[in-house]
Amino acid sequence: MKKTLKLLAGAVSLALAGTVAAQPDGADVLRATLDNGLRVVIVRDALAPVVTTEVNYLVGSDEVPEGFPGTAHALEHMMFRGSPGLSKDQLAAVAANMGGEFNADTTQGVTQYYFMAPEQDLDVALHAEALRMRGLDLADAEWAKERGAIEQEVSRDLSSPDYKFYSQLQEQLFEGTPYAHTPLGTRESFDKTTAAMLREFHDHWYAPNNAILVIAGDVDPAATLDKVKAQFGDIPRRELPARPSFAFKPSPAKTVRLPTDSPYGSVYLGYRLPGMRAEDAATALVLEQVMASQRAPLFGMGMTGKALFGGFFGQFMPEAGIGMAVGIFPRGGDPQPVLKQMQAIMAEAAEKGVDPALVEAAKRNSIASMEFKKNSVSGLAHAWSQALAFQGVDSPDAMKQALEAVTPAMVNALAKRSFDPAHAVTAILTPESSGKPVEGKGFGGAESFASSPDKPVALPDWATQAFAKLELPRSTIHPTVYTLSNGLRLIVQPEDISETVTVFGRVKTNQDLQAAPGDDGVADVLGGMFPFGTASLDRLQLQQALDEISAKETAGAAFSLAVPAAHFEQGMKLLADNELHPALPAQAFAVVKQQTAGFVAGQVQSPDFLAELGLQQALLPKGDAQLRHATPQSVAGLSLDKVKNYYAQTFRPDMTVMVIVGKIDPAQAKQVVEQTFGGWQASGAKPVVEYGAVPANKPGRLHVPDASASQDSVQMAQTVDVTRSDDVRFALNLGDQVLGGGFYASRLYRDLRDKRGLVYNVSTGFDFSKHRSTYGVSFGSDPDKVAPAAKLVVQDLKQMQDEPVSDSDLSRAKGILLRQIPLGESSIDAIGGQLLSYAIEDKPLDESSIAGQRYLQLSAADVQQAYKQHVRPDDFVIAVKGPAPKP
Repeated sequence: MKKTLKLLAGAVSLALAGTVAAQPDGADVLRATLDNGLRVVIVRDALAPVVTTEVNYLVGSDEVPEGFPGTAHALEHMMFRGSPGLSKDQLAAVAANMGGEFNADTTQGVTQYYFMAPEQDLDVALHAEALRMRGLDLADAEWAKERGAIEQEVSRDLSSPDYKFYSQLQEQLFEGTPYAHTPLGTRESFDKTTAAMLREFHDHWYAPNNAILVIAGDVDPAATLDKVKAQFGDIPRRELPARPSFAFKPSPAKTVRLPTDSPYGSVYLGYRLPGMRAEDAATALVLEQVMASQRAPLFGMGMTGKALFGGFFGQFMPEAGIGMAVGIFPRGGDPQPVLKQMQAIMAEAAEKGVDPALVEAAKRNSIASMEFKKNSVSGLAHAWSQALAFQGVDSPDAMKQALEAVTPAMVNALAKRSFDPAHAVTAILTPESSGKPVEGKGFGGAESFASSPDKPVALPDWATQAFAKLELPRSTIHPTVYTLSNGLRLIVQPEDISETVTVFGRVKTNQDLQAAPGDDGVADVLGGMFPFGTASLDRLQLQQALDEISAKETAGAAFSLAVPAAHFEQGMKLLADNELHPALPAQAFAVVKQQTAGFVAGQVQSPDFLAELGLQQALLPKGDAQLRHATPQSVAGLSLDKVKNYYAQTFRPDMTVMVIVGKIDPAQAKQVVEQTFGGWQASGAKPVVEYGAVPANKPGRLHVPDASASQDSVQMAQTVDVTRSDDVRFALNLGDQVLGGGFYASRLYRDLRDKRGLVYNVSTGFDFSKHRSTYGVSFGSDPDKVAPAAKLVVQDLKQMQDEPVSDSDLSRAKGILLRQIPLGESSIDAIGGQLLSYAIEDKPLDESSIAGQRYLQLSAADVQQAYKQHVRPDDFVIAVKGPAPKP
């Protein structure tokens, strides 16, 4: 860390002079340390007119008072409850008006606060963050309200068996250190927490000399630094308290057994690994990638039928990490053979070492992934935050140099030290049936709520001026479109932000409409067979060929390729070989069929599936094709010939869209696609793959017991007589932004969380399809809070019908939707996904700009009329999944 501070301080003189320091990778980077100790890094990324700010406070759950593990997490929540000069309502309105991401994350040693917004809103984001650094309101009444919401979050996480195991794993591996508890906190400690305690924690740790500000986006670095100085420069530095020490000791082996509502069982083996700031941090990262490789034995368990799936993943913190081997077994299956196989694999890695070829592949892939991080504005900001705040190094490139120095001998030595069975934590999560859906008896109770007043929020002048003008933002997407002679539609969007190319593709298929009667699950089995290689390359040879060019590829009805630009043609050949000539071997069919049957057997009994099926059965007519689903019996009846015939019938070039985004010339892309996919041919008429129209549903309620949950998950849904091509969809989407969008400023958020603490989060949305559509509201809450929350949802919807939305709400909703247009172009994945979605739905590729123009034209009366005509507040089907209702 001292080295990092020295390097950053050395950049101050250049930074304050307004000089842009060019990094070796060509990115424009400016660094500075202000007089008060605030460290600043500004990275220019011109992918889209978007900016991300990340304030990294170097404090988290490590520094909390004894007995109060969630203090840092609680303060994170209260940072959204207002500051002197910016009330909580004003902060909510400011964040919502920017239309992007506005959130935070508490970890062990760092708490991050981030904005992602159009670049013209950078001043607003900096102003808000500076006010929050200066101080918070932290009133007792506000903490009392927020306590209810944060306890809902605790209930949500404690409903997850995986989280329960993870918390026990940390306690076992890191006993006696700050890592022995997660940052979440407990309901008991929150009940004892006071606003004064949170204020003291803020005053001790939230100081400029304990923070790193990272800004990435389409900004001028020197001008941006001047803005940072103006907002943060006069905030006084503070004397920081002493930090806790870490004295890790060997942990004894332990086995944890838990029930789960998952459709399958899980076996975990957990080990302590070095942290992000350790000398062998790069070695730990390579070891993780080696163990997780698709060419490694753990993944091979799933490919040979010894498990439904096998793999490895790591969770790294600054001072230590966790390595986790995982094996999946079917519901009703015996976990012991999976556990023994995993133990044997880990023992062999420790005793004999790992394949040196996998070490080299892991190094290449890890280094290549750094180039791909440039493909996202927020991803680039996060990479710099990760390097400086978490890893304690000078830049993301520092890890690249460390990775290059890793040798197989270093990896083997770390595996020998880490994978010791005497210190492993074993967990077995076994599926348990919770019961079938039961008809709901209503939520009861005579409680009623007065209408929530629709009071406009008066913003500070500096924010009002920023949001005063509504205009259609410029789009940076201007693709070239081709249709090949075989009907394949190709869309190419050149971007030179990195030396990479990403391919997104989809074959329009629908198993419910195209599979023969009784063959439900055939598409699932087919999809599971693509990873087994091609007619010319077995699965290991295919993965080796991909590793040699640092490419990632998936084939199937949805296919993709991420590859360095220099290897685009080689990557496309491998993708086409897998997509057009899958091996579909008999041995693989037997394995995948068995795995699919095991998964389906558990799925059809899982609470999640039962809740979704019950909801669909209540919404749709009996016998509707959308109600088809795989069963153990239907999967058992499949043959390899049926799978091959389904592939031949449904995979057609004239039903396929391919989008290519990255450093590529459109003509070159077309030439390569014609060479690799041009020989693909279709015969016969195009199939029907869209569901037909359905009548309006009747209201209903159902409850699915979930013994492992401590919180109810609620879905409220209804059919809507509007399709994705109807113009009225724009008015409905605009109204939905008022009701459920903008998170902190939406009506439902204010009524359900902010005022009453009934839920942690609530989401809403329309799902428009070609012939049928739905509207849904979902939230999670304690069982005794479901009834009042559901009633408020209905009440707020009726208000949308009875009263026109206010001018301020309408303007805010328009501004949010307009600002989301450039945000939807802020990463290569977002660009490719958007173009693919529009093409698959037969929409214009500039649909976002068309929508923006319509939003500008709509009035409050248009929104009110749309909700009157197309939304039925009293006709929801309400599905609740959670603890069994009390008698």
